[in-house]
Amino acid sequence: MSINRVVISGNLTRDPELRATSTGMPILGLGVAVNDRRKNQSTGEWEDYPNFIDCTMFGTRAESVSHYLSKGSKVAIEGKLRWSQWERDGQKRSKVEVIIDEIEFLSSRDSSAAPRPQKSAEIPPAPEVTVYDEDIPF
Repeated sequence: MSINRVVISGNLTRDPELRATSTGMPILGLGVAVNDRRKNQSTGEWEDYPNFIDCTMFGTRAESVSHYLSKGSKVAIEGKLRWSQWERDGQKRSKVEVIIDEIEFLSSRDSSAAPRPQKSAEIPPAPEVTVYDEDIPF
């Protein structure tokens, strides 16, 4: 048995890139910077070292998510790792990326992002409840 699950949180390194397959399925590409803390051997101080992770999301959710994210947005991502390889200009290349199953927005919305859909129904006020000591059975 093998397990392939990953959870990361970090900031987007670039604006999301939305494209589509030849059949029209949306594909969203994200770059996420995830910091790692290490002790600097020369100074003895703890320092942050960034790891840059490529992430990909597929389907209609990918298209929807793309409207709410921009460079610098903080996100939490859950997914699985996928290794791929290809050849470019006669050289073999490869990478490991995260295929996104779940994404959560951790930044507050800024004015440059697209507006979020508004809920049409209002929540009614809670009913007034009065409880007297003699109503409690113990």
